Amino acid sequence: MDERILLFFEKNMDALPLYEKLEQRILSEIGEVCIKVQKTQISFSNKYMFSCVSFARVRKKKECPSSYIVVTYGLGHKVESPRIDVSTEPYPNRWTHHILISELDEIDDELMGWIKEAAIFSAGKR
Repeated sequence: MDERILLFFEKNMDALPLYEKLEQRILSEIGEVCIKVQKTQISFSNKYMFSCVSFARVRKKKECPSSYIVVTYGLGHKVESPRIDVSTEPYPNRWTHHILISELDEIDDELMGWIKEAAIFSAGKR
């Protein structure tokens, strides 16, 4: 495990298994991925960033489980799903989606489908 990732999760070690499962799936299902660890997020990119993990506040504190990660990805369209906590359109036809993940089984084929689509969308940007 990368030391920078361990430092990122230092105060949230219970959430590390969630990240590890997500990272493993991204690396095994999407080719040529670069991981960048920053103070507030861990980014996944190909040509551009297509997804990231953070502890962003997407729900009221009392509605958050004790251990979680927030997975963010960007697409050219808005995805409607009860799983998505927040969707924003920072630029025309560029939608950012945030999903709070607190259980390993939430890192499923549906989530990975959105992340794979985000990777393709990111790679096609000019």
